[in-house]
Amino acid sequence: MRRRISTRAIGLVAMLGLWGGAWAAKTLTVCTDAAPDGFDIVQYELLATADASGVPIYDQLLMYKPGTTELVPGIAEKWDVSADGREYTLQLRAGVKFHSTQWFTPTRELNAQDVVFSISRMHDRSHPAHGSARNGYVYWAGMGMSSLLERVSRVDDRRVRFTLTRPDATFLSLLAMPTIGSVYPAEYAQQLLKAGKPEQLNTLPVGSGPFVFRSYQKDAVVRYAANKAWWGGAPKIDNLVFAITVDADTRAQRVKAEECLVGVDMKAQSVAAFEAHPRVSIIKHTPLVTSYLALNTQHAGLSDVRLREALWLAIDKKTYMQASYAGFATAAASFLPPGMWSRDAGLPDRHDPERAKQLVKASGYDGRELTMFFANGGSRLRAAELMQADWAKVGIRVRTRAMEQGEMYKRSGEGEHDIVLLSWYGDNGDPDNFFSPNLSCAAVESGGNKSRRCNPRLDELLKAATRTSDRKQRAALYVQAQRIVYDEVSIIPLAHGMVMTAVNRRVRGFVPSPFGSSDFRHASVD
Repeated sequence: MRRRISTRAIGLVAMLGLWGGAWAAKTLTVCTDAAPDGFDIVQYELLATADASGVPIYDQLLMYKPGTTELVPGIAEKWDVSADGREYTLQLRAGVKFHSTQWFTPTRELNAQDVVFSISRMHDRSHPAHGSARNGYVYWAGMGMSSLLERVSRVDDRRVRFTLTRPDATFLSLLAMPTIGSVYPAEYAQQLLKAGKPEQLNTLPVGSGPFVFRSYQKDAVVRYAANKAWWGGAPKIDNLVFAITVDADTRAQRVKAEECLVGVDMKAQSVAAFEAHPRVSIIKHTPLVTSYLALNTQHAGLSDVRLREALWLAIDKKTYMQASYAGFATAAASFLPPGMWSRDAGLPDRHDPERAKQLVKASGYDGRELTMFFANGGSRLRAAELMQADWAKVGIRVRTRAMEQGEMYKRSGEGEHDIVLLSWYGDNGDPDNFFSPNLSCAAVESGGNKSRRCNPRLDELLKAATRTSDRKQRAALYVQAQRIVYDEVSIIPLAHGMVMTAVNRRVRGFVPSPFGSSDFRHASVD
């Protein structure tokens, strides 16, 4: 159900101090579309969580040049790779300080112990802090890191060595992902373990990144203060505030009212309203994103590829695209989006309702009502209703269920759904980042693979593609992988959408990310 801005809502915003008076202190307030799942970023996969907790708090071993997929030094200022491609020795940056907060005061600077702790916590099931993540380590498992990493070890205070079980062309990119390469303070974790409170990593976080966590009012607001001692240079704003505003219409209203200086994920229908606005512009860009349906292949009926193909054939994508994106998207047939090298642009979309009816009958579908999950907000309700109607025309009954994003990811990760509507934003610029976390056998176990289909042949192709750095060979393997996914119809690619961000003209230095994330490390406010 959509929420509209109300007097009560405005009163709440005023109470939280998001109005103009706070701007004098160089406060950047961002209206975001979902609440973060938590602040222990390695536990989560939601983009809103990365934006509102991962990027502000933590530094990664490597990072991306803003607005690009180009790797640049992070906490690791340089690195060497052994001749056989199995050992990576990273030289750590000197003088990196962890945040001082009311709940932790560091006694030393970041060093190799912290990197070994951060990686070992995820990798080693016997590590004292491994169980501190109630949600597990979704990306670590989904990307197959447990089988890729043999060990991580301290060489000295400034050097860390990763030994892999096999060469992997994507390894450095993985270390730039907040969900894998973020560095935590070992000293803080040991303090929490001693106190019997290891899960506090998720509620009172400490990192070394550009912003220091101050507070979180559940489902309302997250507050940060600038880390003036950040090694990358003091942020140009004093305060960063995420005002959680799930409803897209309300986000637009708040941006117009200048309660928020940035509004993420604007609806296409809202764009026209900003065209003549004197103080707000819309930044449009096309990240590496694919919206898709994941079909639970372990459930009755959907284990038959004929019924899965019928679901695809029934969708009137032209109507769906207009209703959901108002023209700001392209139809998808491959899981890989335009702009991603190795994408197979020759895959044809499917739409043939009469053929869909034949396949429904051939599959032996018994008329059982399927359940489709989708997240609250945006135009998803309208999209779900349209597809529900299309499927009804070919004889497939589907019940739609809207829910909060975090709940949807959790429940679909556990396999409760028949169909779930998702979007995947690539977050390291490599094709493997689309396949392994969403379609590999390892990701079935971790919950990232919402189709819950494990195909050993696909897994072998994905592993083979990471064992070589020859891009031509890799591209050929990913083309084969795309065709397997296309033929199996474990997922139905829907669209590659444009992302639109409303930005007040007082904001400088905001650069859209190809990963769809919002990074305010270098932003300023006039």
